Amino acid sequence: MGWSITVGSIAGTAVRIHITFLLFLVWIFGAMYVAGGTAAAWSSLIFIVLVFLCVLLHEFGHIFTARAFGVRTPDVVLLPIGGVARLERIPEKPSEEFLIAIAGPLVNVVIAGLLLTVGGADLTSYAAAASLDNTTVPMVDKLAMVNLFLAIFNMIPAFPMDGGRILRAALSARLGFVRATEIAATIGQGAAFLLGFIGLFYNPILIFIAIFVYLAASSEAHMVALRAVSRGVPVVAGTMTKIATLTPDAPIEDAVQVLLQTSQSEFPVVDFERKPVGLLTRGGIIRALKELGPDARVSQAMTTDVVSIDRRRPLDEAVKLLQERSAPAVAVIEPDGRLVGLITTETLGELMMVSQAMPEGFRLGRSAGRGPWGRPAGA
Repeated sequence: MGWSITVGSIAGTAVRIHITFLLFLVWIFGAMYVAGGTAAAWSSLIFIVLVFLCVLLHEFGHIFTARAFGVRTPDVVLLPIGGVARLERIPEKPSEEFLIAIAGPLVNVVIAGLLLTVGGADLTSYAAAASLDNTTVPMVDKLAMVNLFLAIFNMIPAFPMDGGRILRAALSARLGFVRATEIAATIGQGAAFLLGFIGLFYNPILIFIAIFVYLAASSEAHMVALRAVSRGVPVVAGTMTKIATLTPDAPIEDAVQVLLQTSQSEFPVVDFERKPVGLLTRGGIIRALKELGPDARVSQAMTTDVVSIDRRRPLDEAVKLLQERSAPAVAVIEPDGRLVGLITTETLGELMMVSQAMPEGFRLGRSAGRGPWGRPAGA
């Protein structure tokens, strides 16, 4: 995730802090300093840090459970509205998703239980329940209350909350993964509108949470629908073949001209055998112009980490590569390594729109005389 700083790694998962989280801490410290002085400011700051430590433990509940099912977890990012653990793939077995989703809230329940039994926390006071910013309430009481709140809040059956994932797992067994995702995402979007409406009158922070929930629900529904469309389809059906390429020794000035003359955002860099040796993005071109000047070479600005796939592979594998590697594009190659074309998130989005617009009975596939579209066999 952009605008985030890696602060360490736990069991192979990078822990990252978004810049807005640091600004949030500064804002909390400043607001409490003005309201109650130095002691109140430091107390509030320590409390917020401890809360987000609990949030981090919540996310690692998801992470370690996902690892048990062979799902890799590259990083976790702390934001002002919580934490986000990135899984390289979505477990499509309902039982696996259920266990991964419920692991996070269970961690908060365990933390609250330890604070109550070992730490001596007391939840019976009105202040602990209603005034978490009250500096006279013991911090252990407030932490126990927050962990119970996190467990309950995350169990709301609206995507992308953990409860939404549990709902999807329950629905998947009967309705299928795609339809279950659509329902959970729709409920999540409805919950986002409700949170936003409440935030207009009570707490502006709820508006930001609502925006995050809405975008996350929409993104998940789009991603799952794309995977469903691409499953069983040859990779060439979603490949952009009429593309401009560059050579490593070409000047950046040439890349600028190609950028202006085409609608591409990613340019494969090929050798004399037309084998991809790098990838140059629009951002890379602009950055090279600023830092190196127009006489710099493409090889100085390109990335050599080219994600590629054989043209004979299914399209859903290319979709998986885009998601897992966070790659700007996937190079489609011949068995001998020569470039065939590119697959990007933009071309896949267009492919999905076309697929949804096709008459019933047609589907993606390679049929004689029909290009990438055709009726199922026997239709």
